[in-house]
Amino acid sequence: MTIITMAAAGIAAVLLAVQLKGIKSEYGVYMVAAAGFFIFFYGLGKLEIILRTMEELVLHIRINQVYLSALLKMVGIAYVAEFSSGICKDAGYSAVGSQIEIFGKLSILAVSMPIFTALIETMEGFLQ
Repeated sequence: MTIITMAAAGIAAVLLAVQLKGIKSEYGVYMVAAAGFFIFFYGLGKLEIILRTMEELVLHIRINQVYLSALLKMVGIAYVAEFSSGICKDAGYSAVGSQIEIFGKLSILAVSMPIFTALIETMEGFLQ
């Protein structure tokens, strides 16, 4: 499936949710959440391609595995936080969605600390 297929599935779910909103508004939220989960889990399938490419990168370039691992974690955190925040906001709970976004940003910051520390150590090496 391509981006066009995923976009069509998302638009179809939203249009159906709008139609269901007149009958029972919670059905529309469920429809949009189901479409979101479908697209989310399909996107996770694309992760295999990214992992394979990163493994090839490690073979060709001397790069510390910790940096690539941290990068993948940061992308994963951002993806999950944005997805779950969007679901909460669509359901009318924007305060919870905003809190998820803040927690995601703090989690990314925490995961990036080893890279920041290595950068500071490298800069100290150049200065000495």
